[in-house]
Amino acid sequence: MELIRLTERIWYAPYEEERDRPNLIYILGDEWSLAVDAGHSRAHTEAFYAELERAGLPLPALTVLTHWHWDHTFGMCAVHGLCLANERTDQYLRSFRARLAREGKEFFLSMDPSIRREYAGGMPVTVVPADMVFRGELLLDAGNCPVRVFQAPSPHTDDATLIEVTGEKVLLIGDAACDTFPDKVKDPVLCGELAEAINASCASICLEGHWTPESKEDTIRELFGS
Repeated sequence: MELIRLTERIWYAPYEEERDRPNLIYILGDEWSLAVDAGHSRAHTEAFYAELERAGLPLPALTVLTHWHWDHTFGMCAVHGLCLANERTDQYLRSFRARLAREGKEFFLSMDPSIRREYAGGMPVTVVPADMVFRGELLLDAGNCPVRVFQAPSPHTDDATLIEVTGEKVLLIGDAACDTFPDKVKDPVLCGELAEAINASCASICLEGHWTPESKEDTIRELFGS
């Protein structure tokens, strides 16, 4: 794992295809710092923190979740500070935790080879709920670093949260622009609504969960498959 600096205040640990690990993003304010997404597992989160410490960056006081899917959230058990999610995301996490308690982890491991690679060697699957939940939109300020956290329509999932770092002109969208898993459906109406939300932001750069930074215009074009 490496840590890449995107802007003056934003770094990210790049996605990895083999274990389906998404980008983990770090935002440095003058007073405190925050991360976007919690990682695929405890091991993923701890590797991210090791890179932050190597770079001399304080561990995040807050981690914001873009949506509930395991590769973005199951590292919450190792998160430093508090986790923030929208209400729907938190409901999904609580429901999945209850299913694991009832059925064990085999159904989860069977969902995709990348999951089995991430959890190789008998690593436990630990799901925890968010510490704080919100509905609609929140405005945060980490110290001369305003951050807008807001729910948005998405063809990927119905619990998408976008994070706009306004002073850096960066929009972090998680997997919101992707199709559904595992049936790979992409509703054009939801694509249009998401495109409106992206376009309305002040961002010039968008960073998706499993891709490299791109311009806002390219992100919208690719959302529609062009």
